[in-house]
Amino acid sequence: MTILVTGVAGFIGFHLANQLLKKGNNVLGIDNLSKYYDVNLKKNRLKILDTFKKFNFNNIDISDYKKLENCFKENNVSIVCHLAAQAGVRYSLNNPMQYIKANLVGHANVLENCRQYNIKNLIYASSSSVYGGNTKVPFSEFDKVDSPFSLYAATKRSDELLSFSYSHLYGINTIGLRFFTVYGPWGRPDMATWIFTKNILEGKPIEVFNYGKMKRDFTYIDDIISGTISILESFSKNNAKPLSKIYNIGNNDPVNLLKFIKIIEENLDKKAKTIMLPLQSGDVVETYADISNIQAEYNFFPSTPITKGIPLFIKWYREYHGI
Repeated sequence: MTILVTGVAGFIGFHLANQLLKKGNNVLGIDNLSKYYDVNLKKNRLKILDTFKKFNFNNIDISDYKKLENCFKENNVSIVCHLAAQAGVRYSLNNPMQYIKANLVGHANVLENCRQYNIKNLIYASSSSVYGGNTKVPFSEFDKVDSPFSLYAATKRSDELLSFSYSHLYGINTIGLRFFTVYGPWGRPDMATWIFTKNILEGKPIEVFNYGKMKRDFTYIDDIISGTISILESFSKNNAKPLSKIYNIGNNDPVNLLKFIKIIEENLDKKAKTIMLPLQSGDVVETYADISNIQAEYNFFPSTPITKGIPLFIKWYREYHGI
């Protein structure tokens, strides 16, 4: 059995592939090594995956249908874990077409290749950002999600709808995971955990939006991966009809942004210089995952509070940068 992981050089894709390989699976990874953030970080992730004999990498942009199709044609793929995307809410404000290309065209290309090559099992990355202006917390999968605050959120909601249609029309099991603020070792340089750690260590100020009056359901990467693999492994069970489901996958414990910064300060033993700013366009004040569905169906119970996860990230960050 071969598992295809798109976005394999990305943060979540790398960790998922790493765990799948440790479990003895054949993993086919694809990534376009985009320059959205440091390509060397992505290449260093790939170096770790390349130590496994059952790992095969293809440098492919999922928006290129022909190259993606050749990859499906030449490999006996059983399950697709589609994690490739143009990430970042703030970047979408000035680069909308990157999101259309990667998140809409790319996602449709993955779905169509699953149809053409009779692949019946697809897990894909959605996002907590689809909840947009929802004021009811915690966010439930049954809440309305028709008011995305960013183009990134709009593309992720569109992916969910496309996936439902492909499941209904072509009998493909599609499971979307609404990730909530994932952090941890090998994370993304555009995320708060990395930016705050880097700037505090370098004595540079950090930008704190909405004057710190924000909450995020920070979720440690190992919890995300354990939940994703539980769902992946369930595909071996025979289902009476195609599944098209969406699950929140978060820590179920929103943390105030100023508390988050304080924990980083304590672990760095250094005070942050802050620039207090108003809420940025496209951003939301709070995210909070209702995870009762994934708990009930997949026994998902996150076990890493930020008091444990942040020190693990900082330890990795220091080692990676030789600090």
